[in-house]
Amino acid sequence: MRTGIRHLTAALVAAVLTVSLASCGGDGGKSGDGFTVGLLLPSRSLPRWEHADKPLIEEQLKRRCPACTLMYANAENDAARQHQQMISMITKGARVLILDAADTRALRSSIQEADRAGTRVIAYDRLAEGPIAGFVGFDGAEVGRLQGEGLLTAMGDKADGGSIVMMNGDPISPNAAWYREGALSVLRGRVEIAKSYDTAGWNTQEAHTNMAAAIAALGPDRIDGVLAANDAIAAGVISALKSAGVRELPPVTGQDADLDAVRRIVKGEQYMTVYKSFRDEAGSVAAMAVAVGRDEDPGDTPTTIDSPTTRDIPAVLLRPASVTVGDIGPTLVDGGVYTVRRICVPELREACAAAGLTG
Repeated sequence: MRTGIRHLTAALVAAVLTVSLASCGGDGGKSGDGFTVGLLLPSRSLPRWEHADKPLIEEQLKRRCPACTLMYANAENDAARQHQQMISMITKGARVLILDAADTRALRSSIQEADRAGTRVIAYDRLAEGPIAGFVGFDGAEVGRLQGEGLLTAMGDKADGGSIVMMNGDPISPNAAWYREGALSVLRGRVEIAKSYDTAGWNTQEAHTNMAAAIAALGPDRIDGVLAANDAIAAGVISALKSAGVRELPPVTGQDADLDAVRRIVKGEQYMTVYKSFRDEAGSVAAMAVAVGRDEDPGDTPTTIDSPTTRDIPAVLLRPASVTVGDIGPTLVDGGVYTVRRICVPELREACAAAGLTG
């Protein structure tokens, strides 16, 4: 995937979005005009979609366009269902669709239908194919790089010549390949990739099954680390290792900073996760949706990205952050993501104290 990414500081991204928001507010009286925005999310298998993205996008959209209305649908990992949801929203007069495609290739024709109907589509979190107006997400190569670097750090003297298992994401998601290539950019030539698996639907149970197969094939002593593409996959990996009687768990990566994953990091079962500010992502896509809905050009976004079908798509690529046990306090607690009380359930109080999570 060629991105044409020009890495900018968070301050510059914020400044650009501020300009975009200001431009939405006062041209020809458009600031008071309301319209309908459709939000289409791909599944309920990851906690973030229902618990973070949906309420945050709704909040951010209402803040930027009080007269706007949000329609919502979840595809439940079914591309055909998502197609019908898109057509329904178009029929009901949605001016803009925020789409996290359940299957980017399968939804290409749906995006083309939306374009013919005059409904603009913004790809959210994963890059869609077809005539989209813009893309908002995180730099996937950076996510994978942080995971790979974190794993090598945790492996210590086994970082050169050690053996790892790669537990990749859903093969139909373009993000999965993006994360994998980012990780391989730092792992190639350093470690042996003894086994590599894709995980359909980012499903915890499938990750457990695949990891159990890796343990049976390799033996636990030949697994010095596990590159798990996200926290749901990490949960399956860790449960398989524990089920196999592995007492000293190898380092395991993750992504999304799910609450359960943060607790596993405190317990020492998972080494790290990658935190992506869903509030920043939601704010960015709401700003873009309002601009596009008011027939304004989102081309003042910080960068562009190419999809398999379209070049130079206006894009906001946000930067993720690595979180190990020492980062939980300054990144997640001080950042308002979780309170110490939520993280430190009674059985974790001792581990939390050792990690400096008190109060």
